[in-house]
Amino acid sequence: MVTTTRVAHPRPWRSASSLPVFEAPSGAADELTRSVRIPLARPHPDVPWGPFRPKAFAGEVVPFTVTAFREGHDRIGVVVRLTSPGGDVSLHRLRALGDGFDRWRTEVALVEEGVWSYRFESFADDFATWQHAADVKIDAGVDEQLMREMGARLFDRAGAEKARPKAERARLVRAASALRDAGNDREAALAVVRDPELAALIHARPLTSLYTLGEQRELLVERERAGVGAWYEFFPRSEGAEVLADGEIESGTFRTAMRRLPGVAEMGFDVLYLPPIHPIGRINRKGRNNTLDPQPGDPGSPWAIGSDEGGHDTVHPDLGSLEDFRAFVAAARDAGIEVALDFALQAAPDHPWVREHPEWFTTLPDGSIAYAENPPKKYQDIYPINFDNDPEGIRAEALRVLRHWIDQGVKIFRVDNPHTKPLRFWEWLIAAVNAEHPDVVFLAEAFTRPAPLQSLASVGFQQSYTYFTWRNTKAELEEFLLSLATETADFLRPNLFVNTPDILTEYLQFGGRPAYRIRAAIAATAAPTYGVYAGYELYENVARPGSEENIDNEKYEYKVRDWEGAEAEGASLAPFLGRLNDIRGAHPSLRQLRNLSVHWSDDDAVLVYVKHIDGELSPTGTSDTVIVVVNTDPHSVRETMVHLDTTVWGVRPGDAYEVEDLLSGARWTWADHNFVRLDAFTEPVHILHVKETR
Repeated sequence: MVTTTRVAHPRPWRSASSLPVFEAPSGAADELTRSVRIPLARPHPDVPWGPFRPKAFAGEVVPFTVTAFREGHDRIGVVVRLTSPGGDVSLHRLRALGDGFDRWRTEVALVEEGVWSYRFESFADDFATWQHAADVKIDAGVDEQLMREMGARLFDRAGAEKARPKAERARLVRAASALRDAGNDREAALAVVRDPELAALIHARPLTSLYTLGEQRELLVERERAGVGAWYEFFPRSEGAEVLADGEIESGTFRTAMRRLPGVAEMGFDVLYLPPIHPIGRINRKGRNNTLDPQPGDPGSPWAIGSDEGGHDTVHPDLGSLEDFRAFVAAARDAGIEVALDFALQAAPDHPWVREHPEWFTTLPDGSIAYAENPPKKYQDIYPINFDNDPEGIRAEALRVLRHWIDQGVKIFRVDNPHTKPLRFWEWLIAAVNAEHPDVVFLAEAFTRPAPLQSLASVGFQQSYTYFTWRNTKAELEEFLLSLATETADFLRPNLFVNTPDILTEYLQFGGRPAYRIRAAIAATAAPTYGVYAGYELYENVARPGSEENIDNEKYEYKVRDWEGAEAEGASLAPFLGRLNDIRGAHPSLRQLRNLSVHWSDDDAVLVYVKHIDGELSPTGTSDTVIVVVNTDPHSVRETMVHLDTTVWGVRPGDAYEVEDLLSGARWTWADHNFVRLDAFTEPVHILHVKETR
């Protein structure tokens, strides 16, 4: 059976490599990681962007890796010593990867939230060194008596350790006697050398020398929602909006938006992200499709925050009152959904900040205030903040605003354009908020260059938008997804949004309905956090000419959609999204980030990857393997061979096993080479659960 069950460990970690805890030998502190004997280098988890903590989310399986070696051919061992926030100490033995680069690795699922400490420790593995030499020499009749006596002394040493159980010590003493017994022939001696149970006893409590301590390091474990979630975005002003007799549209409210919550919950989304809900400026207000000519009734962009009616701590009066917002948050919570609020540090020209704190903005030589630009884009309705003017005052106001919304029940914030603000501002602000509220999560909308994107994640952002929407081919996705799971996973958690109000890629514009199914399936299975902007399930795919965003963009107008009618006519992707989220909920391997492995197909459009978690690391105590095979070309039918490294989930090459397609329910017998046919128009993806071997 591929599926194995383990008893969940009662401690704040889960691991298959844990050892009984022993203290580092006295005097070991004198041998630091610069030791030329058994050095420890390139430790991970690690953050390459400065002296910041790497991070994980509660229940995440974290690989601990380090480079370690010694001179000559004697064997070494490596452990990682973990101390949980509550003070629980555990030891976990690393295995040599055998890659020729002296890398060592183990995986531990960290359950307890808070700051963990960890340290790698290396040592000469005296038993392993003897066992290897004795196996070769005794078998060849070389130095046989010498090797037997050396082994007996090691068993004497182990048997004298009072930390070992009495029965174990007696077993080790008998092994020493067996090696010294002249009546035992060579085969009997080799049986002791090769006894796996004896080796396991020593492996669990290794016989060490030349003990080396690595540097003490820290790792932040945050709540599960910091790394796992299915996000849905809608504009509350559009939910419940009504077309009046004169053709104008009456805004939806928090109360009418509540009626959409059951539909969001039924699709299985557990985070609902709202664009800014504050008063919208009237000066330089944008009209439909980003024009500079607003018409009566045009609501303007929610990101043009602030007017005479208030600023960042106020709700738009068309949406209701602060009490209505709290009721909306409570209703969402009752539906199993957390509300995420947009945090956009910018101001409309008529925001109270402009009047009360003109020093927070950039004044041009002609006396005017500079509006936001991202050439060729211009945002005449928005003033960016100048963080070099009164930084302390801006910090205090930003913290006040966040505290205000936290008091209303919001614990997740999507931050608009964080890469246009100083890194040190975000480092300070997120640390200040998380010191008071460790459960608050910040998502960085950082569609920017890799260096600033990764730096923002390093200084504290729990999640980050990525380049996912622009990675569409098989080759692009292989490189991209693997880098997310390995290269940046210690500090950057991706949120794979399939679309946003600003992003309607050519792939979606011209890929038709198959493109929408393909992108949702990849996003939902490749990373533990992904997102969908409303309208995706209706296949909205017409772009504003010359842009990469929807025509009649909801940023600048109300959007009245007939959700129920579309579902009744079978014209909605909602059931498919709901099925994807059901699959995510049922399979713990899909709620991990670092466990993705890329496999192979003979077709340059068929992407293959696997998500696997061992039973010892899984919250269910049961191993789980999901194989995803996707036709990334939404215009074609692809027939090809898929090639899998089945050792990833413990199946020997060539052995058969059962798979079930979690979308269609079909079952097949697979091995390491399998034929697939993926019709983009009817069945563009297989999401296969590995059931059992034959």
